[in-house]
Amino acid sequence: MQMNLECDYAIRIVDVIANAQTRIDAKTISERSCVSLRFSLKILHKLVTNGIVVSFMGTNGGYELAKPAKEITLYDIVCIIDGEYRFNRCIDSDYVCTRRGKEKICPFHDIYCDITKYTIDKLKSYTFDMFLDTK
Repeated sequence: MQMNLECDYAIRIVDVIANAQTRIDAKTISERSCVSLRFSLKILHKLVTNGIVVSFMGTNGGYELAKPAKEITLYDIVCIIDGEYRFNRCIDSDYVCTRRGKEKICPFHDIYCDITKYTIDKLKSYTFDMFLDTK
């Protein structure tokens, strides 16, 4: 199991913007994050739409974080790009598991819930201020 490429790129892009600590243009974001400009723009649109990044038009245009880096977690980005994290689909309330009937109890369900909770808590514990360059 691994994070999808778009989510990885979105984390890189937010990191670049956070480290710029000022307005930064899409071309520079693309170059510093090693993400194509076209894909960067697609991701930036999602980040703007979801309130992580603010965009500015014109000659002094570019992108900035919409809120302080300490208020943006890795989990926020994962949710924007991939949706709410679940280790397994059986954790969703609308999923009907064939192993969780009246008489059967799936031995893995509680384990999957624990893994999901642990992962979410861990992703929420990392904020983008933790990755700021201190050069």
